[in-house]
Amino acid sequence: MTLDARNYPILYVDDEEDNLNVFRFNFRSSFTVFTAASGEEGLEILRQKPISVVISDQRMPRMTGLEFLREARRVRPQALPIILTAYRDVDVLVEAIRLGHIYRFVTKPWNAEELKSVILQVQEIYHLREENERLEAKLRAYAGYLDEKSHQEFNFGNIVGDSEGLARVLHQIERVAPTSSTVLIRGETGTGKELVAHAIHLNSPRCDGPFVKVNCAALSPGVLESELFGHEKGAFTGAVARRMGRFELADGGSLFLDEVGDIPPEIQVKLLRVLQEREFERVGGEETIKVDVRVISATHRNLEALVSSSVFRQDLYYRLNVFPIELPPLRERPGDIPQLVQHFISRFSPITGKYILRVEDNFMEQLLGYHWPGNVRELENLVERAMVLSSEGVLTGEDLQFNPAIPQEGTAQITPPPVMEPRPLPGLLQDEEKKGILKAIEASSGNMAAAARLLGMNRSTLYYRLKKHDLLHLLPYKWSRSPEEEAP
Repeated sequence: MTLDARNYPILYVDDEEDNLNVFRFNFRSSFTVFTAASGEEGLEILRQKPISVVISDQRMPRMTGLEFLREARRVRPQALPIILTAYRDVDVLVEAIRLGHIYRFVTKPWNAEELKSVILQVQEIYHLREENERLEAKLRAYAGYLDEKSHQEFNFGNIVGDSEGLARVLHQIERVAPTSSTVLIRGETGTGKELVAHAIHLNSPRCDGPFVKVNCAALSPGVLESELFGHEKGAFTGAVARRMGRFELADGGSLFLDEVGDIPPEIQVKLLRVLQEREFERVGGEETIKVDVRVISATHRNLEALVSSSVFRQDLYYRLNVFPIELPPLRERPGDIPQLVQHFISRFSPITGKYILRVEDNFMEQLLGYHWPGNVRELENLVERAMVLSSEGVLTGEDLQFNPAIPQEGTAQITPPPVMEPRPLPGLLQDEEKKGILKAIEASSGNMAAAARLLGMNRSTLYYRLKKHDLLHLLPYKWSRSPEEEAP
């Protein structure tokens, strides 16, 4: 294994200035060398620098080489110690090696080439141990981020619906997933941005790597910087050990930056560098870490407005917005609501202990008439709440408890919740809705699926509209039952 020895600083401790000068002269061209004239000075350097190998003379005043190396082990346990001695006290040195106080010893006077070879060997061991720790940390982290279905091809799992807007999103996922392009997912809160990000990862060549997530809006700037880039021991109060950041954990996989529009300006600069150079330093660290990460970001905010007001960097915006995906709000795809309801019923049955056999028309009609400020997430919570309140395996309109209206960002007043009455089809007045449905059925020669397409909805939604207007008796028998009741 080839490594750059200068990336692994070494420390030489000796109380004689001549010896320090000779050491620097022989090794400064091959290594990054720090020197100290006492054990106390050496310990201070160990607290501040990422030393890989500590070399100490044995005979020093106030603190012998072995005593210094024992203290050095407490300050920087990962650094490997070498002792130089002109005194062949083999028994003491062998015992020190056995106890782990030193890794190697070299007798004085030392030969420059031989000592260089020893240092390189010890650096190699340090590098291997560091890589092993890094891999172990990543394996532990993967357990929290890898999905149990990470090997399924084109598993769109929880993305439910067949509306035109959602079909367009799925097509975009299929096109961009096999590439390494940076993706920006935009949409209102609750539209399923994380599901789309996960689907992109699962259907990419990186699917065997980690899918790591971080909510940029949930963390303060200092904590967010440490979460993204990691930190070194002692970088700040409470940093008792080195910690890998999310970029390191996502190496070889995908990093999902949720609410990227809320990243503060001082961290936007560092994020831009990672996107451009694929490298960064941990907080409080000097080592440059290179990563291979695909960044998928999401936001509900208007990034263009943030750029115009100088809140968000324009160059970062262009780096993130390579392949934009816009998620439609639920109010623009009401035809997907019946499928989503059935999906959530299946998911929550084991959790609630309620097994729903039937959904009443008044339940579905209220859902179809609601404006859905919280989108799919609000529907999910509403269905679970209704299942808890339900009885006898039936969901009725009485089981629905809509959330109180929440004012939009920047507004001062709370608007009362809307009356839960079915709204007319887009572009039609309420009193002409029935005529519009009849015209669509006539134009499609009674084909329910074709009529639904003409009206911009799926068959399940059309069925509930037909029930509402008492039109099922006008249709052929095979269309007089709900899609759920029809034989496969």
